[in-house]
Amino acid sequence: MSSAVPFGLPDGLASDVRERLAAVEELLLSSVRGEDPLLSEASKHLVDAGGKRFRPMLVLLASHFGSPDAPGVVPAAVVVELTHLATLYHDDVMDEATVRRGQESANSRWTNTVAILTGDYLFARASDLLADLGPEAVRIQARAFARLVRGQIQETVGPAEGVDPLKHYLSVMADKTGSLIAVSGQFGALLAGASPAVVDTITSACEKIGIAFQLSDDILDIASETEESGKTPGTDLREGIRTLPMHLVLEGVGSGPDDERLRELLVTDLTDDALHAEALALLRAHPAMDRARADMRSWAEDARADLLTLPDIPARDAFIGLCDYVVSRTG
Repeated sequence: MSSAVPFGLPDGLASDVRERLAAVEELLLSSVRGEDPLLSEASKHLVDAGGKRFRPMLVLLASHFGSPDAPGVVPAAVVVELTHLATLYHDDVMDEATVRRGQESANSRWTNTVAILTGDYLFARASDLLADLGPEAVRIQARAFARLVRGQIQETVGPAEGVDPLKHYLSVMADKTGSLIAVSGQFGALLAGASPAVVDTITSACEKIGIAFQLSDDILDIASETEESGKTPGTDLREGIRTLPMHLVLEGVGSGPDDERLRELLVTDLTDDALHAEALALLRAHPAMDRARADMRSWAEDARADLLTLPDIPARDAFIGLCDYVVSRTG
C-alpha cells in the first residue's frame, strides 16, 4: 500500500492523516475478505497492488473541519475507496486492459466474468459499511454512483448530434472523476459534524480539484517523456480516447504550421507506431497544450477560491497545497 501524501502537510496534521490512513487500510483489508477463496483473492488483487489512497485522504483531511475522530470518518474513507476500486475492475473489462497499477489486471488474470463480479462484490461491501453511516450518507453515495454510471455511459456512446464534443467531454469527466472525489470531501466534513456551509464548500472544491487532477493526467499523458502519469505516454492517443488537448485542436483552438495534418491524424487509427509518434510530436508542440494547461489551472484556482472561504486551519492549507500540487505536476 502506498499512502504517501504527494504534497506537504503540517507536522501534526500529517501524523494524524498517516495514523488514520493505517486504520483505513486495516478496515479496507478486512472488508474484502470473504469465505470464498477466489472471491477473496480477486478482491484483494487491487487492494494489495497499492495506490495513492487519494480519496480516503480527502475524507480524512475534510474531517478536520469538524471532529476528525468521529466514528463514521474512517468507514466513510473505506466506502469511497471500495467504490473507486470497484469501478477499476469494471473499467478494465470495458477497456480490455491487461495491466492495472503495474500488475496483471483482474480480467486478464482470471476472466471478465470474475472481474465484473468482483467489482460488484466491492460495491456490496461498500454498501454494507455505508448502511451504518445513516440515510443521508446512503443517499449521497447513491447519487454519486448514478453519476458514475451516467458518465461511463456518456463516454461509451459519445456526444449526441448537435452536442459540443468538448462540453460532452467535460461533463463526462465531472461525472466519472469529479463526483466521487466530491463525495470524499463531503463525507469527511459531514460525518465529522462540520456546518452545512462548510460541507457544501468542501464538496464544491473537491469536485473542481478532481476535474483539475484528471485534466493534469490528460496533459501528462501527452507531455511526459516517461511514465510519470502511470501509463505509457500517448496511451490515450493510441487508444483513440480524445482528451482536452485533442478536443481543443479539433475545435481549432490555437494554430500551428501542421494543424491540418494533426487534425487528420487525430481522426485516424493511431495504433501504427509511426503515425502515433508523428501525432504525439505534433500534439506536444501545439498551442492547444498551453490552453489545456490554462484550463486546468482555472479549475484549480476556482477550487482555491472556494477553499479560501473556509476556516483558517491546517486542513485548509492542506487542500490549498493540493491545488498547487495539481498545477505543478504538469510543469
